[in-house]
Amino acid sequence: MSELAKGGSFLLQHTDTTRVFTPEDFDDEHRLVAESMTSFLEENVFPRMDEIDAKKEGLMKELLVEAGEYGFLGSDIPEKYDGTDTDEVCSTIIAEKVGAAGSFAIAHGGHTGIGNLPIVYFGNEEQKSTYLPSIVTAEKIAAYALTEPGSGSDALSAKTRAVLSEDGGHYILNGSKTFISNAGMGDIFIVYAKVDGDKFSAFIVDGDSEGLTTGAEEHKMGLKGSSTRSVFFDNVKVPAKNLLFKVGKGHVVAFNILNIGRHKVAANAVGAAKYALDQSVAYANERKQFNSPISNFGLIKEKIAEMAIRIYAAESTVYRTAGLLNDMMHSLDRTGDDAGAVTAKGIEEYSLECSLEKVFASEVEAFVVDEGVQIHGGYGFIAEYPIERLYRDARIRRIFEGTNEINRTIIPTTLLRRSQKGALPLFEEVGKILKKSNGQLTVRETPSDIVQACKEVFLFVLGHSQEKFGSDLMKHQEILGRLADIAIYSYAMESSWLRACKAEASKGRNVQLKTNMAKAFIHSGIVKVTNTAMEILAHVAAGSALEELQSHLVKLTQYTPMDLIAVREKVAGAISAAGKYVV
Repeated sequence: MSELAKGGSFLLQHTDTTRVFTPEDFDDEHRLVAESMTSFLEENVFPRMDEIDAKKEGLMKELLVEAGEYGFLGSDIPEKYDGTDTDEVCSTIIAEKVGAAGSFAIAHGGHTGIGNLPIVYFGNEEQKSTYLPSIVTAEKIAAYALTEPGSGSDALSAKTRAVLSEDGGHYILNGSKTFISNAGMGDIFIVYAKVDGDKFSAFIVDGDSEGLTTGAEEHKMGLKGSSTRSVFFDNVKVPAKNLLFKVGKGHVVAFNILNIGRHKVAANAVGAAKYALDQSVAYANERKQFNSPISNFGLIKEKIAEMAIRIYAAESTVYRTAGLLNDMMHSLDRTGDDAGAVTAKGIEEYSLECSLEKVFASEVEAFVVDEGVQIHGGYGFIAEYPIERLYRDARIRRIFEGTNEINRTIIPTTLLRRSQKGALPLFEEVGKILKKSNGQLTVRETPSDIVQACKEVFLFVLGHSQEKFGSDLMKHQEILGRLADIAIYSYAMESSWLRACKAEASKGRNVQLKTNMAKAFIHSGIVKVTNTAMEILAHVAAGSALEELQSHLVKLTQYTPMDLIAVREKVAGAISAAGKYVV
C-alpha cells in the first residue's frame, strides 16, 4: 500500500488521479450493496413514508429489524460480532442510499453510526461481545446522547455528572440530554458525563436502567417520523465495566465519532439531493406550459444543470474522503489493547476532510431541494409531492454533527495547529505563494490550473491574515469562515476534476458529461473563491496596501473564461434525457 496522504495536504501539493477514490472505482461488492440497498428502500421504506412520518407504532423498529436481516446494520461491525465487516466505501454507499429516506435515515444512522461506532472503535472485548450482536439485528436499538440543553457545540461544558460508588462497582449518573435521536425506542445509550464533575467520559447505559426516563417526543419541522426526545438520569447506576475507553477521555470518543458522523451525514445529503433532482427532472419533463415540457425552458435547464453539477461535486468529494478513510482504517493495527487510541489517531488525521465534506454536501443538498421546490412551482408546496418533505428534512443537516459554522472554524484552526506542531509545512508554502504573487501575471488556462489557483489563493489570504492578526487569528471567526470556504471549494473542485480525468483515462462512461460538470463547477467556483478572498483582504488592509493586495490577487486568479451557459445547457440536456441524475 502506498503511503497515506496527510489530512489537509491537498492544499499544499498536487494529487494524482491514482490516489483518489471515485464511484467509478466501485468493485462488485460495492455495486451489490448499492443495488441491494436501493431495492430495500424502494420495496420496504419509500412506500411507507407517510406511515413513518405519522409515527405508526412499532413501524420504525420493524423496518430496522428488516434492514438487519438484509445486512444493512452491521457494515462497520466485525464478523466476530455477527457484523458484515465491509469496508468504509460500503458504509458510505449505505449512508448515501438511505439519505433520501428522511426519518428512516436518522433512525438508521443513529443506530448504526454514532450509536454503535463508539463500541466498535473504543469498546473492550466484553463490551463488544455483549452489545454489538444485538445491534446488528436491531434486537436492541442504539442512541447517542451527547447534547445537553446548555451545551450543543460546546460539548465539553456538559453538566451531566458521574460519581463512582463507594464499592467501585457502579457509576451514578445524574443529569439530562436533549435532542437525542432514537431515544423513544432506545435500548443502548452512549452517554457522556463528567466523572466527579470534571473528567469528561463516555458510558454505555442500558435503556431499562432504573432512573433513566425520556421526555415527550419533540414536534419537529422535518424528520417527523424519527424519535427525538430528552433523556433524564436520576441516580442511574451504570456498571463500572460499562465505562467506554478511559476516564477523562470521553472527548476522544465523542469527537472522533462525530468525525465519522460528519462523513456519513455528507453521504446522506448526497443521496437526498440525488433523489430531489430525480423528482424534479421527472416533474419538469412531465409538466407542460405553453405546449412544451418546462424542462425545455432555459431557466429551468439552468436549475437542473446546476443541481446536477453541485451534486457531482459533492459526490466526488464524499467518495474521495471515503477512500481516504478506507485506506487509513486498513492501515491500522487495531488488535492490541491500545486499539481505541490507534483508531482515534487514524480518524483524527482526516477530521478536516470530514468537516469540509459535511459543510459542502449539506449546503449542496439545501440548494438542490430549494431549486426542486421552485421547479415544482405551487405543487412543491403541497405535501403530496416528495419534494416538500425533502425540503423540510434537509434543514437539519446543516445543524447536527456540529453546525456548519463550527465545522467552518475547525478547518483553518486544524491546519494552523498542525502547522504549529510541524505536521504540515503550511507556512513554508505560504511563503512561496506570497513571493509568487509578486511575480508576473500568469493566465490559468486549464481546469487543473484554476484548481491550483484556488489553493494558492487560500495560502495567500491565510498568510496576510496571519500577518495582520498573528496568534489572535483563531479569534476572528469571520476570517476563519471565509478561509474555510476557500478550502472547501478547493477540495470539491479538485475532487470533481480528478474524477473526470480518471474517467477519461480509463475510457469510462459519460466522460464528456463528467468533464462538463467538473469544468462548470470549477469555473463558477473560481469566481466565488476570488470574491471571498477579496472580502478577507479588505478586512486586513486598506488604502494603497489593499490596492497592492488586490493586484496580487488578480495575478493569482487570472483565467480564461468558458461559455458556462452552453455547458450547463449540455448538462441539462443529458440529465433531462435520462430523466434522473446520471454520471
